[in-house]
Amino acid sequence: MNPYIFGVILPVLATLLFRSNHPKRRGVPTDTTDPGVTVRNKRFDSPVETAWEGVSTLAELFEEACRKYGEGLLLGTRLLVSREMETSSDGRQFEKVELGGYEWLSYAEVFEAVSSFGSGLAALGHGREHRAAIFADTREEWFIALQGCFRRNVTVVTMYASLGEEALCHSLNETEATTVICGKKELKTLVNISGQLDSVKRLICLDDDIPSDASSVGHGWTIISFADVKRLGKENPVDADLPLPPDVAVIMYTSGSTGLPKGVMMTHGNVLATVSAVKTIVPKLGKKDIYLAYLPMAHILELAAENLMAAVGAAIGYGSPLTLTDTSSKIKKGTKGDATVLMPTLMAAVPAILDRVRDGVFKKVNATGGLPKKLFYLSYERRLQAINGSWFGAWGLEKVLWNFLVFKKVRAILGGRIRFILSGGAPLSGDTQQFINICLGAPIGQGYGLTETCAGGTFSDFDDTSVGRVGPPLPCSYIKLIDWPEGGYLTNDSPMPRGEIVIGGPNVTLGYFKNEEKTKESYKVDERGMRWFYTGDIGRFHLDGCLEIIDRKKDIVKLQHGEYVSLGKVWWSLICRICIILNYISNLSSFWFLKRVRI
Repeated sequence: MNPYIFGVILPVLATLLFRSNHPKRRGVPTDTTDPGVTVRNKRFDSPVETAWEGVSTLAELFEEACRKYGEGLLLGTRLLVSREMETSSDGRQFEKVELGGYEWLSYAEVFEAVSSFGSGLAALGHGREHRAAIFADTREEWFIALQGCFRRNVTVVTMYASLGEEALCHSLNETEATTVICGKKELKTLVNISGQLDSVKRLICLDDDIPSDASSVGHGWTIISFADVKRLGKENPVDADLPLPPDVAVIMYTSGSTGLPKGVMMTHGNVLATVSAVKTIVPKLGKKDIYLAYLPMAHILELAAENLMAAVGAAIGYGSPLTLTDTSSKIKKGTKGDATVLMPTLMAAVPAILDRVRDGVFKKVNATGGLPKKLFYLSYERRLQAINGSWFGAWGLEKVLWNFLVFKKVRAILGGRIRFILSGGAPLSGDTQQFINICLGAPIGQGYGLTETCAGGTFSDFDDTSVGRVGPPLPCSYIKLIDWPEGGYLTNDSPMPRGEIVIGGPNVTLGYFKNEEKTKESYKVDERGMRWFYTGDIGRFHLDGCLEIIDRKKDIVKLQHGEYVSLGKVWWSLICRICIILNYISNLSSFWFLKRVRI
């Protein structure tokens, strides 16, 4: 029998036999005491707090993983081969680097480094009652410092490495951090504001070559390298002082896009709930996986992801957005980017990164032209039909053929082995999501969550290829919609209930550090003791229990006569009107030109 029958006809027959008019239920309604429409994950009757028996904190989770996967590879960093400055045609200079292969530390080696760093903190005089801040780019020392603090039950204050001086000063003074862990680059910023820092007593530089102007003279702090802290701890070991689930693990400061940043207090139990929930969503996570880490660890998405990877025995290879691919801006021409060398199976991404990959591929295809361009768009359209549910799209052997002839080259951009991508931080466009599904051949899990919910909220299922939605509730969360009559969003709206999104569960954080007023405004506790966070986002539930984000309360303003208008919709309407006017002018100009030609 012709093998094409097995490759194409059988999938069509299977679709005809098993296709249902009713979508697969992913979230189901559940009762709560408060008004509103509440949905939970279909597979779990109550919110998940931990996926590991006997583990209730991040410190216990890491120790258990190191005990289980001792000889496995955990943290990897590329060696710097050379660095040079390149001058562009307009006279601007750009740094270009050549990086070598990855050097790895095993789970056992990382655990030893973590224990030594924790003991070193104690030897320096940093007690559990004081907070330590990490102000650095994502790197293996960041992870080791974080876990070292956890073993001493020291609360970690996290801030983006790109944070401005005013916001940085505010964050350090508000938390009264006594120790700051930073890179050499960030050290310069700290030197500039040293006179404004009230509590900082010591700096730990992640790099060995500490600049001379950062010495303690005139700054009021002592400074020591990361390597020396580990050495000090190895010579003066102390027992672990492990935290409890309600203890605050992290005070995470937001980017401060509107005024000064707010510090969100996350307990060990909060973050563990999100990590446990994501583990149940992504299938077959384990020691065969390699995770590419390049997003800021000061963002909860990356911090939770790396803790999850370490918990399941995966390897974490570090990179950066500027060295991610062979064509990244900082990679020397002719040398390899992080993804090509690492060949990861998993990665987290924000939509801006994925949009950049998509635009780069289409730009290159269009520039190539000819038969390769026609072949790409033909294969893309055929696979798009299949993803959209068409029986006559590219399935079976045809799918294998297109993957081999066309998409294999695209997949090589991220190493060729990606099997799952987690997207968060902002809405992902439908076009980019379909591009990832087709060209990279990997499901993309789009999540919705906030710093205040430890990134937990919703997460699209592995087998869900729909676009424009953010999935059903994570197993650690309840998602509730409540009426917002002023904006015209009600839970009894047809055909879908709509309203403000409220998230409840063990992943909902304690609130904002030293900001009781804002905490009371955004957080509520119900009769059962469950914490709820009022997001200010507007959503609607689909029939299968998946959530779609459709608006935001802050984007809606009240006009003079009392009516409410969405600024987002106003701007979109304005853009459309401008396009219509420009099109009209263009047509008018063309008509005038043709008329002149005829004359």
